[in-house]
Amino acid sequence: MSEPSSKDTVLKTAMIYVCGECHHENEMRPRDPIRCRECGYRIMYKKRTKRLIVFDAR
Repeated sequence: MSEPSSKDTVLKTAMIYVCGECHHENEMRPRDPIRCRECGYRIMYKKRTKRLIVFDAR
């Protein structure tokens, strides 16, 4: 068996978006329609990352 290439894992990974209307969490992949699966609302917000992000302000 061969290991999955990095290109395959990029296509299969899903990001979590939160609906702007009903606040339901939706998993979305590239090329998926931008629409809530619960209410059909089209404004989605990307969930904040858990990775630490530090900005250098001078």
